[in-house]
Amino acid sequence: MSKKRRVFDIDVPEMGDMEVGKVPDRALRRGPMASAIHENANSLRDRKAAEETIREENDRLATEFVRLKREGLITDRVPLDAVVTDKLMRDRAPGEDEELDELICSIREIGLSNPLRVEARGDGRYELIQGMRRLLAFRALHAQTGAAEFATIPVGIVPPDSALHTSYRRMVDENLIRKDISFAEMASLARRYAEDPQNGCADVSEAVSVLFKSASDQKRSYIRAFAELLLRLEKLLEHPTRIPRNLGVDLKRAMDRDETLLQRVSLALRAEPGRDAKREAEILRGCLAAVPDLPTGKTAAKPARPRQAKTTFQVPLAQGVAKCSASQGRLELRDDRDFSAIDRRRLEEAVAAFYAALET
Repeated sequence: MSKKRRVFDIDVPEMGDMEVGKVPDRALRRGPMASAIHENANSLRDRKAAEETIREENDRLATEFVRLKREGLITDRVPLDAVVTDKLMRDRAPGEDEELDELICSIREIGLSNPLRVEARGDGRYELIQGMRRLLAFRALHAQTGAAEFATIPVGIVPPDSALHTSYRRMVDENLIRKDISFAEMASLARRYAEDPQNGCADVSEAVSVLFKSASDQKRSYIRAFAELLLRLEKLLEHPTRIPRNLGVDLKRAMDRDETLLQRVSLALRAEPGRDAKREAEILRGCLAAVPDLPTGKTAAKPARPRQAKTTFQVPLAQGVAKCSASQGRLELRDDRDFSAIDRRRLEEAVAAFYAALET
């Protein structure tokens, strides 16, 4: 049997096309397996580079997200009943808000444009810092409709601030731009802030400086004037938040130079109980109009404010020193410990023992 001769087609380049002393490049002639391996290697290399790029981008985005969330710039939705108002005394006077219905209508139609600002608490709830009226509007909408969209509310979450006055500043600064907040409301907040021992304010004037630092000097002077006016007429005024700025400031200044004016205003207000806001303002204006003007070029001498006696001392402790400050109706104790972490019963027993020691 004769063997069949195989014939292969060989492409031989023309002699004229070949350079002298050089052979054709055989690297371009890979077999199928070699080509597959080469392509797979390139694919793996490209995939690894893409994964590294994605990982770097994810790390960058995660870092940016943490920064934005720390600054309260990340908006989230939290359950409506998880937002509480325990930490701060509000500057809103209790009572009916005539403009709340407008806010409710706006939220119902176009949603909430500006989220609340809250602080995260350890118990899973959130302490309201800014947005009391928005919170009230959402609560009203949920009560009226029962809709799931009003069961949660958009918020910007910030870490708790160790300085209480900073949280107050955030609340106050937002409300300073509101046209409807009255000087009486701002003055009332300053008075309550000064009365709270943990805030360390000597008087209302200092509280106004702390809370309304962003306001102008003139506006702070108006708030102080209203605070003094409310102190003098606190139990007589039925509509203090409706007193116009100029009327309240002028009335306080007139009382400073006319000691009998307070008594006349008190008698006039007591004579008409149940009056509305308009009538109350008319009574105040009538009393103010009866105050004689000072002669041109002369000013009334302001009565000297009695200086409050104050005693300060230090008590050595096993771990440090307790700084103490005593004045009329007030005693402050300060050291580095966290009194809020001490059991309430132990604090009550310690305070009772302190008073018992004073009586002996």
